[in-house]
Amino acid sequence: MAKQDSFINREISWLSFNERVLQEAADANVPLLERLRFLGIFSNNQDEFFRVRIATLKRLLALGKRAKATIHYKPKKILSEVQKAVLRQGRKFEEIYSQIHAELSKKGIHIINETQLNAEQGEFVKNYFNENVRHALVPIMLQQVKTFPELKDKAIYLAIRLSVKNKPQSKQYALAEVPTDVADRFLILPFKGKNKYIILLDDVIRYNLKEVFVAFPYNQIEAYTIKVTRDAELDIDNDISHSFLDKITKSVKARQKGVPVRFVYDKQIPRDLFEFIKLKMKLKDNDNILPGGRYHNFKDFMRFPKMGNDALYYQRIKPIPHKKLPTGASFFEVLKKQDIMLHYPYQSFAHFIDFLREAAIDPLVKTIKITLYRVAAKSMVINALINAAKNGKHVVAVVELQARFDEEANIKWAQQLQDEGIQVIYGVQGLKVHSKLCLITRTEAGKNQHYANITTGNYNEQTSQVYSDDALFTSNSAITKEVEHVFDFFEKNYKVHQYKHLILSPLSTRKKFIKLIENEIDHARKGKPAEIFIKMNSLVDEEMISQLYKAGRAGVKVRAIVRGICTLVPGVPGMSENIEVISLVDKFLEHSRIFIFKNCGDELYFISSADWMTRNLDYRVETGCPIYDKSIQRELRRIMEVQWSDNTKTRTIDPGLRNELRIHASAPKVRAQEAIYEMLK
Repeated sequence: MAKQDSFINREISWLSFNERVLQEAADANVPLLERLRFLGIFSNNQDEFFRVRIATLKRLLALGKRAKATIHYKPKKILSEVQKAVLRQGRKFEEIYSQIHAELSKKGIHIINETQLNAEQGEFVKNYFNENVRHALVPIMLQQVKTFPELKDKAIYLAIRLSVKNKPQSKQYALAEVPTDVADRFLILPFKGKNKYIILLDDVIRYNLKEVFVAFPYNQIEAYTIKVTRDAELDIDNDISHSFLDKITKSVKARQKGVPVRFVYDKQIPRDLFEFIKLKMKLKDNDNILPGGRYHNFKDFMRFPKMGNDALYYQRIKPIPHKKLPTGASFFEVLKKQDIMLHYPYQSFAHFIDFLREAAIDPLVKTIKITLYRVAAKSMVINALINAAKNGKHVVAVVELQARFDEEANIKWAQQLQDEGIQVIYGVQGLKVHSKLCLITRTEAGKNQHYANITTGNYNEQTSQVYSDDALFTSNSAITKEVEHVFDFFEKNYKVHQYKHLILSPLSTRKKFIKLIENEIDHARKGKPAEIFIKMNSLVDEEMISQLYKAGRAGVKVRAIVRGICTLVPGVPGMSENIEVISLVDKFLEHSRIFIFKNCGDELYFISSADWMTRNLDYRVETGCPIYDKSIQRELRRIMEVQWSDNTKTRTIDPGLRNELRIHASAPKVRAQEAIYEMLK
């Protein structure tokens, strides 16, 4: 079989994943305002896709024929396929939004535009504009400037045409950024009775444009939304005279002026205005010029104002306290007796905060070490670390400055931590630190005793409410000693230790998992039971996929739960007929990585921060951890089996990327995320 038939193209697989998000927005069984939120998630996902993946493809175009030798396909061909898929998804997006808009109106929630305001609402909008928006609105008269303004990434603009009725030659063009940094995207209007009204900031501006341009002799003013998406890859220079912090800061600022990789416009825009902008921006037909609806930056709909009754939202779950961590109990005393695993968001992230707080005030605790990749905007984790430092603990924070789109936030946190006397390590030169580790050291009976937390997700109390992750707490000396080695490596990069328990990228993750797969192959060839059951966010690395193909052909039963990109082609006779792949997309984002190997009945369990992507295996610091506690193993197995039995929110990944729901009419209805919550209760 040809190489291109053995692997689904990564970009096309990603678009298929985002299609699954769009399916949730289209699902009439999903609460109405949650469907609107899924449209926001879809839009935000697509923005990042263009900023990163399409930007990379455009860079590869410069390689010419060498590009295909490097990535096994022609970037130009994939860009063309992406364009078609994005246009198709865009049409579907608009249809879904129209449906949701109509359904919301039936529920008494009206999203109206500037032409639908009554006199009272109009007066309210005018006053709001004058008090909150006018000072931040700076229109640029485009025919009066020599150089077309450089449109910022992540911003939206109104392209404005001013004209005199019945005088087509008398017109001017203007541009105004919609100031979402100073005013909310949504304005709730005064309402009486049960009907509620809301207008977007874009339309607040449209309603007041005549006043903005009152000095001009035009009686027709039209405004159409446009936006540019730019290459978001950081170009970090090699100037040794600058610190790494300075280089990242400089690169983040430069990102706003990255090469445009997409231009989106309101498809109702007049032809003359569109051609003028296209000419001035020097846009070409192959620059991903995409028609869209009236509104862009739909990601803002993820924060649509709270309106309507509870039936319009998912019922919020109350995180379950872990039964072995009663209120008032010492974390350290509990962990001396057994390992503990938390499953977010079903169980409370507050337990981890308690872990840090106890360490911060415990006189026996000497050091706290932690890796920070993404933290909450108002971080209790940061607060606990600062309190620990104030209490005389030696606190070390490994802050990854290259966490994509969190660079600025992490620079701020790093500086704040340093100001509080905390030792900050800016990752590892040449490697992104994606490990999720925390190590606390106490002095007990004159000796150092370590307590570790190893997790699949970030130390972020906000995302822990919506991301499914698994977090192990342990005092197992075999594991905690190796966690100490990892932090030792962060502090002294020349120190490389041997690891018998932890699985480290870039040292051993690839080799370890290949060995585990080959072990199952060996069992299958000897006629023994052989099974691989894995879960991750993305399955992309060609060597790992080839190993799974080899396992399947040897008779190993392979099951994979992959939320996002999956370039493996399952169910192909002679190559992957023993491999099944499903994707679970529901109200919580499936983020955990779990790996189970049959091992002739003596099953081996692992959790990890790493997906099976080349970057995670070879170019990042990632940590995988074995799970030795039998009760936790059983718990993980039950969770994985419940997810596999889901026949409500899982889609089958097949060679045609049809994303068909796994609905079994005769089987009892199973919705995994709800079932897991009930199971853990």
